[in-house]
Amino acid sequence: MEVVKVGLLGLGTVGSGAVEVLTRNDDEISRRAGRNIRITAAADRDISRADFCKEKGIQFTDDAYEVVNNPEIDIIIELIGGYSPAKELVLKAIENGKHIVTANKALIALHGNEIFGAAQEKGVSVAFEASVAGGIPIIKAVREGLSANKIQWVAGIINGTGNFILTEMKDNKSDFADVLKEAQNLGYAEADPTFDIEGIDAAHKLTILASISYGIPLQFDKVFTEGITRITSMDIEYADELGYNIKHLGISKRTEKGIELRVHPTLLPKKQMLANVNGVMNAVMVNGDAVGSTMYYGAGAGSEPTASAVVADIIDVARSLAVDSESKVPSLAFYPKKMSQVPALDIEQVETGYYLRMEALDKSGVMADIARILSDQGVSIEALIQREPPSDNKFASIIMLTKKVSEKQMNDAIKAIESLDTINGKITRIRVEYLDC
Repeated sequence: MEVVKVGLLGLGTVGSGAVEVLTRNDDEISRRAGRNIRITAAADRDISRADFCKEKGIQFTDDAYEVVNNPEIDIIIELIGGYSPAKELVLKAIENGKHIVTANKALIALHGNEIFGAAQEKGVSVAFEASVAGGIPIIKAVREGLSANKIQWVAGIINGTGNFILTEMKDNKSDFADVLKEAQNLGYAEADPTFDIEGIDAAHKLTILASISYGIPLQFDKVFTEGITRITSMDIEYADELGYNIKHLGISKRTEKGIELRVHPTLLPKKQMLANVNGVMNAVMVNGDAVGSTMYYGAGAGSEPTASAVVADIIDVARSLAVDSESKVPSLAFYPKKMSQVPALDIEQVETGYYLRMEALDKSGVMADIARILSDQGVSIEALIQREPPSDNKFASIIMLTKKVSEKQMNDAIKAIESLDTINGKITRIRVEYLDC
């Protein structure tokens, strides 16, 4: 049986997991691919990983370009992460006529248009299933399984660290800072957790999902991104009282004006399936005009779950080695010449409901002033909670849900309310989504 030779860049958690999965399931994989698949060379800056490679019969080097320039290699697996030198290595591999498998969502989100263009010119494949939601086969589901549909919206919990933090804050009534430390101790959050808690990681993934859903270019710079650092246990309790859970979502919708691209904390009704995805798990909902809403749930990270997606991509590439490049499934689901230039909407054009929490002076007429400002901006109140101030405080907590309005209307309303002498500090604002509930 013909052997497909693979070169691996990066022997970290996912890279070593890919080696283990390929080794353990060798017979099953060969039966599925119709070829034997072997990782014959690997590169990592950490030379201590040479022993692992020796045990597996893999040639080791600390120079990634040795692997990329090896004429015997058919497929390069890029698991280095980040922007550079990953971009340079991938482009060099493509120039050398090698197919690419990557789990690097940042690379695809920021440089994917250039990479896919180079791959098309050379007639090679770029596979990236593992770049979004780890072991969940969401890329293949949207690109192929739902190809008969006009996708209306995509929404998902696509960062396990943020979901773990919000789950623990709710279950244990803990503060954000305490749960973040716990997540770091458990290895769920990095020493610098910025990409996770500020929504950057989720924005990378949403960029990719939106591109394959609507046939638009990758445009990470157009994603509105808001993190979870300002969510308090108080907000989680009030949301619960109102019948909602707070989740950090990536949301993209097709509208008449353009495509929404946004990552932010979101109130979801408790009966919504996404609202009940907890811990480090990921889930993505996709709504198509023919199929309706579908949901994909599973491990969004980890050695073997992510390696599962990497190896699945290797199998797909191996199957298609003899296929003419024009006959292969397009990397971004739509043929390059058929990509759409539908604009991405600015966040001020987006319409949602809102949760507002403010501290107001406990005296008559204050609520009337707030209601007047909201009315002037076309904002309707759907639900209201007012808490009496404690004996040592003269400010009462007011919590309200509004009906759907544009972000601009809400921005103007918040600015006017915060300017009142009777309002203490800033207003907390969290967007509300119902999806198919």
